[in-house]
Amino acid sequence: MTEQPPFYDDLAACLDEAWRRLCEGATRRRGAFHTPVLATVGLDGAPRLRTVVLRGADPATRSLRFHTDHRSDKAAEIVRTPRVALHAYEADAKIQVRIEGRAVLHAQDAVTAAAWEAALPMSRICYGVLPGPGTPIPAGDAYALPADEEKAARDRENFRVVLVTVERLDFLYLAFEGHRRARFAWEGGTVTGTWLVP
Repeated sequence: MTEQPPFYDDLAACLDEAWRRLCEGATRRRGAFHTPVLATVGLDGAPRLRTVVLRGADPATRSLRFHTDHRSDKAAEIVRTPRVALHAYEADAKIQVRIEGRAVLHAQDAVTAAAWEAALPMSRICYGVLPGPGTPIPAGDAYALPADEEKAARDRENFRVVLVTVERLDFLYLAFEGHRRARFAWEGGTVTGTWLVP
């Protein structure tokens, strides 16, 4: 019989493990939780999925942070319908985390200023792409990036920070001896957790 991790039969430890992996994902570029999948509601009402880069995770505020270009479909979808979902899975650990929450798009405020200053130059340059993200082009290379960071800094107006406040979190651990699944929900500042059939 395989020795199970400490969170195997401990609800609070499952939640701690989920947040530990999310926090680690925000800083570890090669980790599976660094690039979760984001689900939004498209402007046409259809579901939309894409991978985002997790830039911050804070269990104290139940927030997750990623960045986007204000010209993107993602930004428009979040403004129109702020309810979003995220999914991350780490195959080696056999852990899946699904999140539902509300997203807020930050523009030209202290949140965006701090995130811009912390961003790598190669990341900043992406916000100066012309034409904007999602624009149809006649060939795969028919777009332009800023020539240098000085030009990218002028394109900072395109940069947005998305903060997601986690409202529900579903944790799944796959184990030969028996899977474990737990759901956590926050209402009025209080978290409730319950085991679910995997």
